[in-house]
Amino acid sequence: MRWGRLAAGAAVLFLAVGSVPRADELVRVVGYAYASQGIPYSWGGGHGKRPGPSRGTCRGYSGSVRPCPAERTRGLDCSGFTRWMYRLAFGDDVLGGGNTDDHIRRMRKVRVPRPGDLVFYGSRKKTHHVGVYVGAGKMINAFATGTTTRVDDVGAVKDLLGFYHYPT
Repeated sequence: MRWGRLAAGAAVLFLAVGSVPRADELVRVVGYAYASQGIPYSWGGGHGKRPGPSRGTCRGYSGSVRPCPAERTRGLDCSGFTRWMYRLAFGDDVLGGGNTDDHIRRMRKVRVPRPGDLVFYGSRKKTHHVGVYVGAGKMINAFATGTTTRVDDVGAVKDLLGFYHYPT
């Protein structure tokens, strides 16, 4: 199955970058994020009892693709993607359920991001997007309906709120 290949690919990537002098968990986040490219975006995907690709929901969906494809698409939305990456890297569901607003509360803002930190968009009161920072002004994220998890410039989404680090 594809998800088994994902885990194997992530392990190879982790071994390849494992010597980078960063917190082990953040290195693993980046490895898993690179290995997860190509998973379909699904509004509400990744928010089951256990993090990972799942069917989404059309509840609250306001995207331009009609009819809403989430309930028939197994994939991830942006917070479901970062939740799964952190679950794989930390060995526990450290971000927990919820959305970007819930996840940012578990993080601390940093001035200088490190690969593996999360990049949030919106305002402190209401966020609307999150990705995994991979360095050089790039992030891996579940961008929008009709796309797959991919690498984008941090500036691809307007209203950058900042970079956030999970306390380790």
